[in-house]
Amino acid sequence: MFRKAEERKQETRHEMRGGKGDVKLIHSFTDEELSSPTRVCATIVLEPGCSIGEHVHENEEEIFYIIEGTAKASDNGKEVILNAGDSLLTGGGEKHCIENIGQTTLKLFAVVIKFA
Repeated sequence: MFRKAEERKQETRHEMRGGKGDVKLIHSFTDEELSSPTRVCATIVLEPGCSIGEHVHENEEEIFYIIEGTAKASDNGKEVILNAGDSLLTGGGEKHCIENIGQTTLKLFAVVIKFA
């Protein structure tokens, strides 16, 4: 299956997971289109100062890959600065959050996979 950039489904979530500002999701494929136990496969866009609030991943794991920008991320309370090319993996009851602390747009690719 091919998906051209202009055909991707987009949505905006305000204060996602208790975070700040708006979060734009640009879905590569929806969970209905995927035969794997994948819940999210999307580019996430956060403008400066915006964030996704702390949340737990029970019975699933989430992968973030930073495409561009600078983020402050917390993984089970351990904070780190992430830049383009960096990744974060959270799952199995662990919690995380992410915030754009840079002066430019933060773009990351996110995949959420449910445990079988």
